[in-house]
Amino acid sequence: MDLLNSVLTASGGGPLRQIAQKFGLSEEQTASAVSALVPALGQGLARNATRPDGLQSLVAALSSNKHERYLERPDLLDQPETVQDGNGILGHILGSKDVSRQVASQASARTGLSPDLLKQMLPLVATLAMGVLSRQNASSAAQNPPGGQTGGLMGTLSQFLDRNKDGSVVDDIMGLGSRLFGK
Repeated sequence: MDLLNSVLTASGGGPLRQIAQKFGLSEEQTASAVSALVPALGQGLARNATRPDGLQSLVAALSSNKHERYLERPDLLDQPETVQDGNGILGHILGSKDVSRQVASQASARTGLSPDLLKQMLPLVATLAMGVLSRQNASSAAQNPPGGQTGGLMGTLSQFLDRNKDGSVVDDIMGLGSRLFGK
């Protein structure tokens, strides 16, 4: 299952319902917003995973298992600390507030929802994406013990990022990055 579907179906849809309620949206509008935001997060993750320091940072973040709590307790999505955590994640994944604004603007064009609303949703969606990846990484590590955490993480990322299912994420990363950053 890819990252988007995993976020949309996480914990039986509880996090999605929580976000819908928080922003006064229908579940369909929320699913549309999440569907427009998650691919950019996946692109940022893929870009960061190709850098040695980025991969190491991602391994550490996913190994902490602190992000899974947002899947287990969707009520935490209403907390200011969650927004702070999400903004920290966005800083690592997207790199700057300008890129976050660009992502929200592009998502707005696709969904018809306000860019300001999508900017507010983006940190929450980032926490859910990290929660899904953290859960998948823990599951992968449990199935493949002591083979090294990075191997488990790369398997996890490959599963989410190999969009065309050709067994290589390189072409997907390059294509996603060029679309996100207009290069």
